[in-house]
Amino acid sequence: MQSMRYAVITMIVGIDEVGRGCLAGPVCVGAVVLGSSIDLIGITDSKALTAKKRELLADRIIRDAASVGIGWASARFIDKYGLTKALEVASHQALAQITAEYDEIILDGTVNFLKPKEVTLLKKADQLIGAVSAASIVAKVARDRYMGVIDERFSGYGFRAHVGYGTKAHLEAIADFGPSPIHRMSFAPLSNGPTALKGGETSGARAEHRAAIFLEQQGYKVVDQNWKTKWCEIDIIALKNDTVSFVEVKYRRNRLSGSGLEFITPKKQQQMRFAAELWLQQNPHVTQAQLAALELEGEDFTITQFIERLM
Repeated sequence: MQSMRYAVITMIVGIDEVGRGCLAGPVCVGAVVLGSSIDLIGITDSKALTAKKRELLADRIIRDAASVGIGWASARFIDKYGLTKALEVASHQALAQITAEYDEIILDGTVNFLKPKEVTLLKKADQLIGAVSAASIVAKVARDRYMGVIDERFSGYGFRAHVGYGTKAHLEAIADFGPSPIHRMSFAPLSNGPTALKGGETSGARAEHRAAIFLEQQGYKVVDQNWKTKWCEIDIIALKNDTVSFVEVKYRRNRLSGSGLEFITPKKQQQMRFAAELWLQQNPHVTQAQLAALELEGEDFTITQFIERLM
């Protein structure tokens, strides 16, 4: 793979996060000011690198960059306060560790987790801005190393391999051993109890997890799952380009009871809009939003319909 080259801008703090879609472990946020002397060859989006290459680059960035910060929010914090608050806290932690002078903060994505600070939001910044790429690398390596240590403490879950993501092997391990102290109990299918993991009556939770994977495959970035207040809830909140989608997930074991999307009536859409408006009030920096619906069917949770924009 040809390495990306960047123009060096010494006064930028690049910020990126890792682990938001995991079922276990913390979220981790990296912040980096590169400085003028660091060699940028090889530095790119962490997802485009092998694990070995990331390790080498992370060590070089920490050694040679002008300043590096890493922030964390635990699974318990996520369960108590929600993913958005967790990312906000971890982002502020990472930025607080930056000792080099800077005059601009660039954050990957379209959600400002550093409010009320002035931040430049840029989608795909981890592919375009060297400091953000470096932040994604150090955050990814730091979190992977942590999950490797946790794998030794809680053996049997395979944390070193899947680092907390909801792989088939991971879900099977939870079904066999139950959740560990670092699992996010507010995330589906864990939030729906043990029967959800064993294919029981709460299979809707498994459908939501499958829907989240599908959305990420379609280029979305899952911001939150099972976002709730005492008045309403949203199954999945996901970002693509500059638009946040509030996704209602419907699952039917078969067609005998009709299409799941038939239950998204005008009244249901009104409820969805109410929930979306509450979320948007808490995230006023988001300017484009839409309601969406996703239907799954059968024992294998096949995606049968995806309506990206409900009327």
